[in-house]
Amino acid sequence: MPVTVLLVDDEPLVRAGLRAVLEAQPDIEVVGEAADGAAVIPLVRQLRPDVVAMDVRMPLLDGIEATRAVLRTVAEPPKILVVTTFEDDEYVYEALRAGADGFLLKRARPAEIVHAVRLVAEGESLLFPASVRQLAARYGEGGGRDGLEWARLTGREAEVLRLMAQGLSNAEIAGRLFVGTETVKSHVGAVLAKLGARDRTQAVIAAYESGFVAPR
Repeated sequence: MPVTVLLVDDEPLVRAGLRAVLEAQPDIEVVGEAADGAAVIPLVRQLRPDVVAMDVRMPLLDGIEATRAVLRTVAEPPKILVVTTFEDDEYVYEALRAGADGFLLKRARPAEIVHAVRLVAEGESLLFPASVRQLAARYGEGGGRDGLEWARLTGREAEVLRLMAQGLSNAEIAGRLFVGTETVKSHVGAVLAKLGARDRTQAVIAAYESGFVAPR
């Protein structure tokens, strides 16, 4: 089954460009478009996309509020990939905090766009970890949750979370720790459960917000 994508951007040329890039791939299908975040929820319910590629700045309902609305009201929400012009935009960090799974720069090359959509659909790896660290350093609260001590992570779980914050995939973490990928998946699942995180991105944001991982 192909990865299905909903495009949400107030610029028709941006939507057309993304559609052309994504539909050139045999394993990706664009199932719909919207010009504003206000149209996202009904389209998500109707089309059931795997991924929503969503502009962060839109006139009626921006990508942050649209992300919150989708995660709050849709029973099995899609992955949300924020599409932005500037990677150091506070809106991007707020969208990630709201529950977006990653972000994509509008100036990205076609291969990078396709790779980003596939990664987010798989839910395995955080996009642009260096940029997320910079965003956390600039806009994150830091130290707000006592270093995640409340989560009672085991030593190995803490190690896995730190490697997740570096943007490593399960396979890369397994190689670094000399364990099997299924073992890593188990640790990642435990980390998400203990942090109450929807996905890897949310776990990493929590790690930065708490001061458990230093952004710099």
